[in-house]
Amino acid sequence: MKTKILLALSVIAISCKKETKTEIETLQVTTKDTVKVSVKEEPKTQETDTITISTKHKTNKILCDLDGDQLDETVEIARSTKNQKSGLKITYGNGKRTDYLGFGNDILQQGFDEIDWAGIFEKAPKNEIYFNNVNEDGEIIGEEDIKEEDKIKLPNDGIFIHAEESCGGGIIYLKDGKYNWIQQE
Repeated sequence: MKTKILLALSVIAISCKKETKTEIETLQVTTKDTVKVSVKEEPKTQETDTITISTKHKTNKILCDLDGDQLDETVEIARSTKNQKSGLKITYGNGKRTDYLGFGNDILQQGFDEIDWAGIFEKAPKNEIYFNNVNEDGEIIGEEDIKEEDKIKLPNDGIFIHAEESCGGGIIYLKDGKYNWIQQE
């Protein structure tokens, strides 16, 4: 009789182990399913920036041939909706390139990151001669004090921006595919 009871208990113990093992396997599958559900969360949308044409500036758009390909670039004063800073949006005439200057990024290492101050915005015609008219000490200098080799004859059109009622501004022009600045007080 003792043998029958021992045999019955062994069968029950083995059956319990199998059931336990089956429950653990089921639990593992449920855990994997739960992980898959949490991965299916909606992706977060990124904050986008929109550039809108400035309504603050009397003239907010000019056409000029910066790269000399006989196609006019469209240069617009625009504003970022993300940081509310202004800048220049330059769309090339061939449609292959659009550049942005400003909009919170330093413009050509000149110490400003937007151009709200620009009251004058116009084309600087090619073949005109310009020069930086401020010396290293910040003093305004006349043309007679400029060496001939420091004078710049624009190979193509440039962009003239200047404060309307005070000193300050300059010309942005393209040379060897890179934007440059000529200080004009």
